Amino acid sequence: MDNTAVSVRDVTKAFGEQEVLKNVSVEFPKGGIYGLIGRNGSGKTVLLKCICGFVPPTSGEITVWDKRVGQDVDFPNDLGFIIESPGFLPAVSGLKNLKYLASIRNKISEKRIRECISLVGLDPDSKKPVGKYSMGMRQRLGIAQAIMENPELIVLDEPMNGLDNHGVDEMRTLFLDLKEEGKTILLTSHNREDIQLLCDSVYEMEAGELREAVL
Repeated sequence: MDNTAVSVRDVTKAFGEQEVLKNVSVEFPKGGIYGLIGRNGSGKTVLLKCICGFVPPTSGEITVWDKRVGQDVDFPNDLGFIIESPGFLPAVSGLKNLKYLASIRNKISEKRIRECISLVGLDPDSKKPVGKYSMGMRQRLGIAQAIMENPELIVLDEPMNGLDNHGVDEMRTLFLDLKEEGKTILLTSHNREDIQLLCDSVYEMEAGELREAVL
């Protein structure tokens, strides 16, 4: 059985004249945490969007769980993600937001949703509307949304944004626990310590080109 979770082969992405990804090739084995680092605008988020099926590559091929994204499947199976700012309904609670999102696929129970809200350090019984959440609370809820359906692949774009030191420590522990369960996690972070503590291997994106980084 193939041990590869994600395979990216010669992927280029252009928006008009601008090439944002340039012949990117990389493989992420199952059951590890892999970091993407690089400046804003280097192409990290675009690569994650391509992997998730939100943005089609101009050329090249992306395979997730042996299925070609955009060919065999529109969106990868068994995927949870948080990319850019999580979008929630501002007038209702975190629990109601996640129940609404969970109803789309109807795979999980309210008990599981509550467990995930608690796992990220929020109160599932809070009536506070998400519109009144701090940035850190919204980020925690976004992480709960990403993991609630127990996906095998978790894609996290700057998951520590807005979190205080305590929150960062809690999320690091959570991500390492998920890895122990055999999950595969791709994450971007501007925090070198996150990358050093969490990642099995790290790749640096610069001007659309990806190479393995040595930390």
